[in-house]
Amino acid sequence: MAERESGYPAGEREPSGGEPPVGVGPHPRPWPDDPRLDPELLAGGDRRNVVDRYRYWSVEAIVGDLDPRRHPFHVAIENWRHDLNIGTVVRSANAFLAAEVHIVGRRRWNRRGAMVTDRYQHIRHHPEPADLARWAEEAGLPLIGVDNLPGSVPLDAEPLPRSCVLVFGQEGPGLSEAIRPFLRECRSIPQFGSTRSINAGVAAGIAMYAWVARHGADAPPADEADRRSI
Repeated sequence: MAERESGYPAGEREPSGGEPPVGVGPHPRPWPDDPRLDPELLAGGDRRNVVDRYRYWSVEAIVGDLDPRRHPFHVAIENWRHDLNIGTVVRSANAFLAAEVHIVGRRRWNRRGAMVTDRYQHIRHHPEPADLARWAEEAGLPLIGVDNLPGSVPLDAEPLPRSCVLVFGQEGPGLSEAIRPFLRECRSIPQFGSTRSINAGVAAGIAMYAWVARHGADAPPADEADRRSI
């Protein structure tokens, strides 16, 4: 794990001036005999943006603990112009425990908004929309677009499928013409102000929460002591 001298992993912001430090410092000796714990974190402290139960755990141990509890929905985001929202989508997918994130288009994406959560999230790349559609068909998962296109059904009109891929377009143009034929349906998020659309990263978070609100109780829950609210 790449770390700075402050003990914060590369990619995570160190608090400024008056902000309290994040996480925990070095673990007092003797250290626990637990293979999930990372010796470097035990020695230097754990300042990562993780829930308390994962303090000092290695990345591999955290992923191994998350995998059996992942929800059966996936998230796909188009990436034709290095959209800055992709990092936000990945971070939200981690928070709502999506099975995987699918990047459609360019392989490289801006990770700044992910705040290192991509380390704990399975990410798959598809060069073209047809590649995503082929994978989803083989996996038996319908593609559900989220955009305010003509004919879209309001997100809250009926529950989202329990197993599905939620598909989001780029900031600005939304879902591309190339991906629309592969969608089983498209959902829109009701809006009440003057703007025509909302930020793609925000839309993804709303849609994922709608899925969790309907289906989350069916999946193994996280430790109640470590649940976090916004």
